[in-house]
Amino acid sequence: MWYAIYTKPRWEKKLLQGLQDKNIEAFLPLRKTLKQWSDRKKWVEEPLFSCYIFVNVNPQEYYQAINTYGAVRYITFEGKPALVPEQQINAVKIYLNQCDAITGTFEELAPGIEVEVIEGPMKGIRGEMHQWKNHRRVAIRIEAVGQEIMLNIPRNNLKVLSSGQQGIFTQETKN
Repeated sequence: MWYAIYTKPRWEKKLLQGLQDKNIEAFLPLRKTLKQWSDRKKWVEEPLFSCYIFVNVNPQEYYQAINTYGAVRYITFEGKPALVPEQQINAVKIYLNQCDAITGTFEELAPGIEVEVIEGPMKGIRGEMHQWKNHRRVAIRIEAVGQEIMLNIPRNNLKVLSSGQQGIFTQETKN
């Protein structure tokens, strides 16, 4: 079962190494970003979700993982450790591996509409349409860490689940 662990600030990579040293399956989503210093620019890998790491542990490994130096606590919901569905972990992995390949437009879907991906590498993932920098994207929410990733997915790969607000934009034509 996948769980989210809250880490010490800027300890994600060190905790990942500590978990791997204990042979505990861990996932730290990293993204490349271009950093600017006064004298140079450099591409660096940073955590997609700062202060969070995901672990796939059995009951025997549960306490080993949290007792690894750098781990602060498991993310909980109503006093119980929050499970992160495998589908959400896979969605993040696909996002990191194929985000350049997942493109499309959403002109006819309004923000707030719930959708499900029915084709492609994200098949089965549910999300919600959002407006971001004048573009519409599908937001996939990772509940355990309370964060979202935004994806461009072709309209024909989406099925509308609920209309949230007004679902279809229409364009006026002049006669």
